[in-house]
Amino acid sequence: MSIQASSSAVETSAIRKISLRLVPFVALMFFINFLDRTAISFAGPNGMNQDLGITAAQFGLASGVFFIGYILLEVPSNLALHRFGARKWLARIMISWGIVSLLFAWVSSLPGLYTLRVLLGIAEAGFFPGAILYLSMWVPARHRSKVLSLFYLAQPLTVVFGAPLAAALIEQHGLFGMEGWRIMYLGVSIPAILIGAVTLFWLVDSPRDAKWLDKEEKRWLISELEKENKRKSDVNHPSVRTVMTNGRVWMLCLIYFGFIYGLYALAFFLPTIISGFQQQFGTTFNVMQKGVITGVPYLIAAVVMFFWSKDASRRGCKTWHIALPALAGGISVPLALYMNTPMATILVISITASAIFAALPNFWTLPTQFLTGASAAAAIALINTLGNIAGFSAGYLTGMLHDATNSYTLPMMVVGGFMLLSALLMLLLNASGKSKPAQLAQEHSQ
Repeated sequence: MSIQASSSAVETSAIRKISLRLVPFVALMFFINFLDRTAISFAGPNGMNQDLGITAAQFGLASGVFFIGYILLEVPSNLALHRFGARKWLARIMISWGIVSLLFAWVSSLPGLYTLRVLLGIAEAGFFPGAILYLSMWVPARHRSKVLSLFYLAQPLTVVFGAPLAAALIEQHGLFGMEGWRIMYLGVSIPAILIGAVTLFWLVDSPRDAKWLDKEEKRWLISELEKENKRKSDVNHPSVRTVMTNGRVWMLCLIYFGFIYGLYALAFFLPTIISGFQQQFGTTFNVMQKGVITGVPYLIAAVVMFFWSKDASRRGCKTWHIALPALAGGISVPLALYMNTPMATILVISITASAIFAALPNFWTLPTQFLTGASAAAAIALINTLGNIAGFSAGYLTGMLHDATNSYTLPMMVVGGFMLLSALLMLLLNASGKSKPAQLAQEHSQ
């Protein structure tokens, strides 16, 4: 066997072990994370809004205030992860948000709901960018699109499986003398605490600590990662302060904003839109049927994302792997409102969901192409922080515009506009030459 063939076999074996050992577990954490933060979307139209006397605008605000604490603590949390290690920090985050999420089962007023949503954002701050950074630190750049796409599958699958799960829990109305939506909060919160505790024993901070890699796999992986980091350092690697004031990083923030605005507008309001099918089309669905229908666009999105990211991994991630989905999403969002049957509406919404999820894992390969260490942690957290302002905006503006117009037409037009802006900015970023890996370092050295 030649040295090249031997090296290829070691590479394949190492990446396979990482994909089987780390990615599914971190994806499970992400599954629970997204389910807990969007549980309010299932609770709202299934008793919570009525029990607490909440309007659409108040529901949107309650959905969005989650991001206040989340945004403020995102960058400090990711820097803490870099300093203290992913294993302890991700476990701490998960256990914290599980405890806060559990308290929703006993919320009794709108101010209490607002308070708990802010506290949930504070508890969850840093998890998503921390998970992205953690997985990026384990594989060379050429494998990141594949690994991140496998991780990202957890997000659409959260709704595919989470919506029926939430519906099943809501149908346990009366258990423990509690309303169904309160039972749902109990059911989705306890796993976060349990898996958070398991995280301390399952994750390891670096390849050097991975006992499940053999000596050759460990040697190859460490060597490849060190060579990548050295190449980045050789182009005058920028400081954290430089990253935080760099135009390219802020452009990535704006691109991400459009995707996240679309993601959370769907996540928070799709169950409500489906509940409105009865008035719009005269079609009635029970709680479980609505849960299954909610999952359909996300199941299609999971399949599309897998194959789209596989193509990006095979060709190398291109600008059009991100810009084309943004364009498709921007066009399909408002188009869904003009369909004349529930099935047609859901199929068009499926295009929107597929577009968002096709773009996101490929987008996250961009920051680690030119950054490492603390600067990578800061950039990823900053992009996620500023992008997640869209999480607040999507909830609040969608609810407010719906109350003002008594329709979802204008709110969804806004969603489409932001996604089209993301497509345009991605093309401008590429055209300006700022998509080249060395660009940020060159700017820093000038």
